[in-house]
Amino acid sequence: MVTIRRSSDLRNKYNEISNFCHTYNEPVFITKNGAGDLVVLSNAEYERLSGKHELYCLLEEGYAAMKEGKGSPASEVFDSIETAGNGGICFE
Repeated sequence: MVTIRRSSDLRNKYNEISNFCHTYNEPVFITKNGAGDLVVLSNAEYERLSGKHELYCLLEEGYAAMKEGKGSPASEVFDSIETAGNGGICFE
């Protein structure tokens, strides 16, 4: 279910919007003058979505490399993933 609120609600009912985002892990769409303007998410949900996006970018890079005949043994790949941490963020 999509939750849409007016921009004035962001100012006047911030706690209500924040509680909704944290409770349901769902975005709240904010309108301004009747048109879509912002999307509000809890920080945890934003981090989850950002992590998913980063993973998809890395998988896409790996798939492209595989199609080009480039590759590494799985053991090397898993070792590099374990040591990489949060490096190599993709924002494409």
